[in-house]
Amino acid sequence: MGKQQTIAEINYLFKNDRLTDEQLTYLKLDERTGVKKLIEKYERKIQKKEQQREQFEKMLTYERTQYRQGKTWIAGIDEAGRGPLAGPVVAAAVILHKDFYLPGLNDSKQLSKKKRDEFYSIITQEAVSFGVGIIHNQEIDQINIYNATKKAMKKSIQQLNPFPDHILIDAVPLEDVLCTSESIVKGDQKSISIAAASVIAKVTRDNLMESLHERYPNYNFASNMGYGTKDHISAIETHGLTDYHRKSFTIGSSKKG
Repeated sequence: MGKQQTIAEINYLFKNDRLTDEQLTYLKLDERTGVKKLIEKYERKIQKKEQQREQFEKMLTYERTQYRQGKTWIAGIDEAGRGPLAGPVVAAAVILHKDFYLPGLNDSKQLSKKKRDEFYSIITQEAVSFGVGIIHNQEIDQINIYNATKKAMKKSIQQLNPFPDHILIDAVPLEDVLCTSESIVKGDQKSISIAAASVIAKVTRDNLMESLHERYPNYNFASNMGYGTKDHISAIETHGLTDYHRKSFTIGSSKKG
């Protein structure tokens, strides 16, 4: 390789994935501590990429089953906001391309806010189609949260174009949809389409709650997202309920998740 490269030069090659197998083999003979650490870091990065690809492939199982049965448009459905004391329940539906790949995509609750926002941008730009259904607190009080969740899901499906051939839903069975469907327990961890929908639903709802925070800063909605946290319940006891609280929910029964 000629003149010995500096640690900075080698680090540049690692960071920009410009190393050939021959160069890597050569560098493994380098006795410098800095080079050894760079190689260890690089190999951890490669291992993580392989694990993410394996996980992604595993989460395509439900979609591929439907593709083999002749289905083309597979939609994932998920919701955010069933448990909070305030704000809407939001459902999202998304159809992804067969060759869509987004390493690290998983249940939105397992992702950082930064990663969710990044993934939201990618998914909404690259999806075949996506839709969002929102049911506000007043209607939740009228028809109960379970029925409101199903209504939000159906609203999100109606926005899809093309209309799906099959629907994968996180936990909730849906009746009266114009295609085949299946409900999957913990589907946002088992189906890549449902995981994508979970990101769209959560980011959409979190943005709505952050907007409410500007109007009602005493309730700290930007942090608790309407869930029954200690500070939220304390604010209710001090300031009462807003127009965005669910009157039918028992204070203290909400769990964040």
